Amino acid sequence: MVRNSMLYNMVGKNEKIFWSSKPDLKCFIMESIFNPMLPFAIVWGLFDSMFITVFIAGNSHMPKEVANFAIIPLLGFFALHLMPVWIYLAGVIFSFIKYKHTEFLVTDKGVYCSGGLFAQTFEHKPFAELSHINIHRGIIDQILGVGDIVLTSNHDGYNTRESHSLFRGITICDIPDYQKVYNIIKQLQTDVYSDTMYPNDLRPKENHGYNTEYRGLDL
Repeated sequence: MVRNSMLYNMVGKNEKIFWSSKPDLKCFIMESIFNPMLPFAIVWGLFDSMFITVFIAGNSHMPKEVANFAIIPLLGFFALHLMPVWIYLAGVIFSFIKYKHTEFLVTDKGVYCSGGLFAQTFEHKPFAELSHINIHRGIIDQILGVGDIVLTSNHDGYNTRESHSLFRGITICDIPDYQKVYNIIKQLQTDVYSDTMYPNDLRPKENHGYNTEYRGLDL
């Protein structure tokens, strides 16, 4: 991660950085290519290509000047009609820009992430707000040996790719060391929660509840 990046500059002076990285490029691009819109774009493109081919073949007997004049409005129509294909291709091409803006960072205070296409977003999720830490691995993730870490609070929505709102969770996507990062975040979240519920000065020397033999029943 670049030390002078905007995401790095969001880190407080007293925060300790435990991990920082970007998504795996190969997985990030492949997920942009093999998305649910791919079959639809292929069928749509083949359907329009068939009509264009039939039209050109049916007008091959016409004079060249007339055929050229007739094909101009046809190409204009199909240029608009193929809009779903152009949208899919644009998503694949722009994924390289999106990748450039995507970074992740874990400190002793929380998780930071950046993303976006033309307008960049920078988000921070403190450990005190985290209630769920999950690992998500799609088909491409499993093939390439990477994974996603999904961080949510009780009021968050589940999103396996990215967050577009401060009221959604943060997803650290397509990273090779997902198990290591999962354990880091889980430990930090547990420590912060423990310090919040039982500050060091108020923590009892002996815990008669958690992880001990239950004493409430005389069996």
